[in-house]
Amino acid sequence: MWKLLIPAGLAAGAALIVAAPGHAERAVPIPAPALDVRPQGSEAVAVFAGGCFWGTEAVFEQVKGVKAVTSGYAGGTADTANYAAVSRETTRHAEAIRIVYDPRVVSYGTLLRVFFSVAHDPTQLNRQGPDTGPSYRSAIFPQSPQQKLAAARYIAQLGKAGAWDRPIVTRIESGRFFPAEAYHQDFYRRNPTHPYIVRWDKPKVAAFRAAFPALARS
Repeated sequence: MWKLLIPAGLAAGAALIVAAPGHAERAVPIPAPALDVRPQGSEAVAVFAGGCFWGTEAVFEQVKGVKAVTSGYAGGTADTANYAAVSRETTRHAEAIRIVYDPRVVSYGTLLRVFFSVAHDPTQLNRQGPDTGPSYRSAIFPQSPQQKLAAARYIAQLGKAGAWDRPIVTRIESGRFFPAEAYHQDFYRRNPTHPYIVRWDKPKVAAFRAAFPALARS
């Protein structure tokens, strides 16, 4: 289980520490991006890959300003964008989520901050928790040159700040996003007692709400 570790004598205003089995301990919330992206209009899209999409979808559905989250595959081709093929770990796809958000309410930089803080562990190479293989890699699929620059700058910023005790392995990639099968969508909400959800994803959602109460939906 993820857990909040509160050291004895924690100074006022000090960051909480979030840890989970197999994850590096890190302070949350981590620093906000020095370079942010907030495009004009009421709708923008972000695509992130950070392990099983059930959990990343669940976390971002909690964020104020997020309109919709879709689980899917990114990095490969249309003909292999299905769970059976991706599970063979030969398609170049990553399990990913497509986030539609209102940039007037939440910025791309804030979404990046949530992604690196609590949605997944960016120091795990080609795996995430109990899941192994390149489809579970940490990756960002920018939807604009501005997003690509902001993501690259933020990865460098976090590395320089020592936000994690291991190197960040998150890749910046290109590729189309393909929605996953219907049974994968809203899996967290539809299957709250599923053992995987209880063991790995409910603690992520709890960690998000503890670390970012101002961002969490009521």
